[in-house]
Amino acid sequence: MINDKESVKAQYTGAENLNTRISIHSKYSVNKQGFGNWIMSNYEIKDGDRILELGCGTGIMWKDHQDMADRASELILTDLSEGMLLETRRTLGERGHISYRTVDIQDIPFEDKSFDVVIANMMLYHVPDLDRALSEVSRVLKRDGTFYCATSGEKGIVEYVAGLISDYRARGNIGGKREYKSSLSFTLQNGEEILLKHFSSAQRLDYPDGLKVTQIQDLIDYLYSLTDMTAIGEMDREELGSILEQNKVDGILYVPKEYGMFVCEGIK
Repeated sequence: MINDKESVKAQYTGAENLNTRISIHSKYSVNKQGFGNWIMSNYEIKDGDRILELGCGTGIMWKDHQDMADRASELILTDLSEGMLLETRRTLGERGHISYRTVDIQDIPFEDKSFDVVIANMMLYHVPDLDRALSEVSRVLKRDGTFYCATSGEKGIVEYVAGLISDYRARGNIGGKREYKSSLSFTLQNGEEILLKHFSSAQRLDYPDGLKVTQIQDLIDYLYSLTDMTAIGEMDREELGSILEQNKVDGILYVPKEYGMFVCEGIK
């Protein structure tokens, strides 16, 4: 996983890569609630809360839950990418209590203890200096505030596909079988330990799901959208497609997913 600042900005210059990743979940997910809806269902937002979201993506989750956004006295949506913020602004439009800013989580330009809720979903594993970033989050969060951060686990889509590739190559004696280990710096498995350095509590919540993929090309597009984040994208598309097709059962490739979130309270 490459997580330097410029590589991350390149990945999210616009919404194309992100939309590719979102589309495979909406098309093939077993759990029909939807990860975004599930995340929002776990937010506890009170009337008048001041909310900061870091790495806001396209803003689609707020568009689908405008009633929740309207509870806030102020909702500040931020991203490292100006292109992504432009997409967010298109999604949500101009509303009096919503603002858009380019912000690096490692250097948050707001006053101490100024937010009731801080959100950083599916982005902490990109951050070069995670300890500094979380120090900044805890600094701007009120003492009775809540920090929400969704992430993936170490046995998800990429790891599963990497395992299929390893098995295939081992059968052909091409480099032998290798166990693929996640290179993510922040996961469901290690997140609690990392977060408890900055917060008194870090509750892990898991979202049960998987993919039932019928059109392998969609999965390949997803994997190639992760260029610079996984070596799988360096494979020949035709070879990768052949491997995935061979693992279908009754026309379906079942791919496990491992997603969830942490709910953190209490500033240390």
